[in-house]
This record gives sequence, structure tokens and C-alpha cells, in this order.
Amino acid sequence: MTNKFNDTIIQAYKGEKTRYTPAWFMRQAGRSQPEYRKLKEKYSLFEITHQPELCAYVTRLPVENYGVDAAILYKDIMSPLPSMGVEVEIKAGVGPVIYNPINSIYDVEKLGMINPQSDVPYVLETIRLLTEEQLTVPLIGFSGAPFTLASYMIEGGPSKNYSKTKAFMYKQSDAWFLLMDKLGDMIIAYVDAQIEAGVKAIQIFDSWVGSLNTQDYRIFIKPVMTRIFSELRRHQVPLIIFGVGARHLLLEWNDLSVDVIGLDWRTSIQEARELGVTKVLQGNLDPAVLLAEWETIESRTKAILEQGLADEKHVFNLGHGVTPDIKPETLKKLTDFIHAYTGKDE
Repeated sequence: MTNKFNDTIIQAYKGEKTRYTPAWFMRQAGRSQPEYRKLKEKYSLFEITHQPELCAYVTRLPVENYGVDAAILYKDIMSPLPSMGVEVEIKAGVGPVIYNPINSIYDVEKLGMINPQSDVPYVLETIRLLTEEQLTVPLIGFSGAPFTLASYMIEGGPSKNYSKTKAFMYKQSDAWFLLMDKLGDMIIAYVDAQIEAGVKAIQIFDSWVGSLNTQDYRIFIKPVMTRIFSELRRHQVPLIIFGVGARHLLLEWNDLSVDVIGLDWRTSIQEARELGVTKVLQGNLDPAVLLAEWETIESRTKAILEQGLADEKHVFNLGHGVTPDIKPETLKKLTDFIHAYTGKDE
């Protein structure tokens, strides 16, 4: 790599002072980029992720186009599940569809264990290509969290109310905890391999866990999350947790061995601090704001940045992922504004 490596975001994740507020955007790889859309005319998501050169290209594209301070590996939270025996397809306009959903403890017992080196070598090769040859900013790896993965595996696909998942949790608790153990083992092995291949931070997406109340989270989810983060801590890379609609779980997350808590757009940085959250915070512009006029985008972004600058423990992101209707030029303008407003030396 000929250019100087910029690790500002890692400093921020560690709670260190930085010369400007670093930024990246969830789902920045793909979605609204014309180059990506052209690729998707020919390849599916899984086909792209199985070709390291192509996957690395999609991953690094937003860094080159937007000037963000980190890349996030292009893949889906479903990527490791086929290795466990889950029959999954990513359907356009629908999301993940599971053809062998879990109904009983027998189904859970049948699930296998991932061996990342032999089961997902293309993921690890993509990481090596990016971190050894192509990127001048850190690469963030990720995994889905046990509840979010389980919700797809039990529901058979996306859900609005997670009723099957909750019923399984309440009625078949032995099977539920076995599923949590198996998914916890998979996540630890999968993330271990990503870190060993070269990622510099890990984000665990528990996107849908906000559907649970605090009591159920403590009983059914927190033990496995505690184990996952405690085991991953040995790598000494920043660990991030993120979910949607999870304000009531922020203090539960604050107890975990994480470095960073990602906020969705419903809870401000100031509100999170007033609740008692002490970790570095990441977020949290509502992605829909990026469809507004620039004056609105700028004022909303300024408000978040001002709270972050006062807090001094902040990485800018969206409160959820980039949507396909957000213009790439808007993301470029937003990144430039964040860097300029918070003091980046040009």
C-alpha cells in the first residue's frame, strides 16, 4: 500500500482523542452505487461474496468514492449459515429466505459447526486482499448476533413481530438455549477467523433484538452475548454492538465487554449518556434524512456532530443502513462535510 494508512477510526473506537470525527456508513458497500448495481445485473450477493477479487472491489468502492474512514466487508449476516446446514437464499425485494426452518430441538441438534478456513475461505481471502494490498483505512468485519440469526432460522425469513421466534423461546427453552450455544460457537469461530485474516474491528449486528423486552433479553440473550464478547476480547480489536429500536437495552449492552455501542436514530448521544451509557457511541443520522434537501441534512448532521464533539467519544454513522434510493453524491458530500466541520487537516 503506497498511501499512508489512516487508523483514525480505531483510535476513536478506543476512546482516544482524534483530529476529526471519523465516519462510515452501514450498508455503504453496494446498495445505491451505480457500479454495484451494474454488477448485480450479472451476479447475486452470494456469487459476489464467493469471488474474492470482486468482493474486495465492492468493499473498497465506498472508501474510494466517499472518502469514509473505514471499509466494512461486503457480505450478508447469512453468509456463514450454509456451513451449519441452513438452506438459505437471498431473494431480491424480500431478504433471506430459509428453506429448512427450525421447529424443534431435533432441528437444532442437526446444525453443524463452521470451520471458517474450509467453509468460507473466500471470505478470508477477500479480507487478506483488502488488508494486505488494497485499503488505506481499517476493514471492519462483522457477524449477525444469535437472536437476529435465530429469528430468520425460525421464522423462515424476515418477520414483523417475531412471534414464532418468541414462541419457540418461551415454549422450547431447552432447544432455544442449545441454539444460542451453537450460534455463539459459530460466531466466535467465524469472527476469530476474520480477525486473524486482518480485520481491525468487529461489529455484531443484533438488528432485531429490540423486539424483546429487557427481562427476556437478560434471560434468553445476555448470557450468550456475554460469552461471545468475553471470548473475542482476547484479540484486542474494538468490538461494536448495534441493533434497531433497542433504547431499552442500552444499559444491558453497556454491561457487555464491548468498546462501542451503535445507536439507531431514535436515541441521541446526549440521551444515551443521560441513561448511563459510558461506551464510545457510534451513529446516528436517520438514513431517511439523506433523501431531504442538503440544508436539512447539514443541520441534522451538525446537531449529531456537536453532541459527539462535546462527548469526545463518537464515531459518525447512520442510525441504520444506506437505502438504495440515497444518492452516492449525497454520501460523498456528507463525508466531506463531517471531516471539514470537525477539523480534518487537508
